[in-house]
Amino acid sequence: MRFWRLKKAGVHLPIRNRQLAAQALTHRSHTEGELLASNERLELLGDAVLGLIVAEYLYQRYPNWDQGQLSKARASIVRASVLCEAAKRAGIAALLRLSPAEEASGGRTRPSILSDAFEAVVGAIYLDSGYKAAREYALQHLKPELDTLETGAMPIQDYKSLLQERTQAWWRITPTYEVVEESGTPHNKTFVVQVRLRDVVAGQGVGSSKKQAEQNAAAHALQYTEQNRRQLDETFGFS
Repeated sequence: MRFWRLKKAGVHLPIRNRQLAAQALTHRSHTEGELLASNERLELLGDAVLGLIVAEYLYQRYPNWDQGQLSKARASIVRASVLCEAAKRAGIAALLRLSPAEEASGGRTRPSILSDAFEAVVGAIYLDSGYKAAREYALQHLKPELDTLETGAMPIQDYKSLLQERTQAWWRITPTYEVVEESGTPHNKTFVVQVRLRDVVAGQGVGSSKKQAEQNAAAHALQYTEQNRRQLDETFGFS
């Protein structure tokens, strides 16, 4: 089986269809307005395939973990910063096709672009060679993070960072937090915080400190955004 190879970079991609491989590596800035020629559609597909790959791996590898543990572990692996590192290991940064302006502004090293490209490549491999090939590629380049779970380290629980990485990658939006209620004595307060994505209230959390309430709101928003992504894509103009 022959796979596509970019000679100047010396990087191999397990994709036989050259057009599909090129599309997976094409940022929207390179398409001069032809959005269907960019990797955004492949990114959407790859995101779903990658979520299944990681969920299946964790389900099989950790039979004693409950749903909450599996969900947190999956979120810690498919976050943008991790996929960015996987893209670097795979050599994707050198293969990206960017506009001169995006190139000049550091797009080749931008985490959101790299993580999106990794998802797009996984999506392209899935279309080209099937689930098994996509799974092998994804797990190979996510191995360091997956191995971290083997050591017994708990998945990160910085829900605010996870939410920001997700919303910037999906919609280029930074969440904002607002204390909407504060009660109790000075030494025993309770805070209620809402997190917004533009005009959308995506989550609400309660805590004994603002930081705790914000984390709980972000955790709620992670569930909300995952369950309502299609609707939010339309709301934010990414449909």
